[in-house]
Amino acid sequence: MTDPGEDFVSRVLSVVEAIPPGHVMAYGDIAAAVGSRAPRAVGKVMAYYGSDVPWWRVIRASGHPPLCHDDEALPHYEAEGTPIVPTASGYRIDLRVARYRP
Repeated sequence: MTDPGEDFVSRVLSVVEAIPPGHVMAYGDIAAAVGSRAPRAVGKVMAYYGSDVPWWRVIRASGHPPLCHDDEALPHYEAEGTPIVPTASGYRIDLRVARYRP
C-alpha cells in the first residue's frame, strides 16, 4: 500500500477526534466519512499517526476493539460508558448503540 498522503491522514484524524466519548466508528465508517472506500488505509493511518487521538474509538466492523489492543482499550470504554457486550473470547462494542454517524 502506498503512503495515504498528508491530506488523507489529517482528514482521518479529524474524524477520529470528533467521535464523542462513549461512541465508536468502524474503520469503514471513517473511510466513508472522508470520501474513501479504503478502510485498510484508515487502519494504516491509525497505526502510524493515531496515538495522539482517541484511537480506542476506532473499532473493527465486528464491534471488536483494534487488533491486539483489547486490554489497553477496555479501561477507556469503561470510563466513557461505551456499551460493551461480553463474548466467549472477551468483549465487543455494541455497535447498534455506540456507532457514531457524523
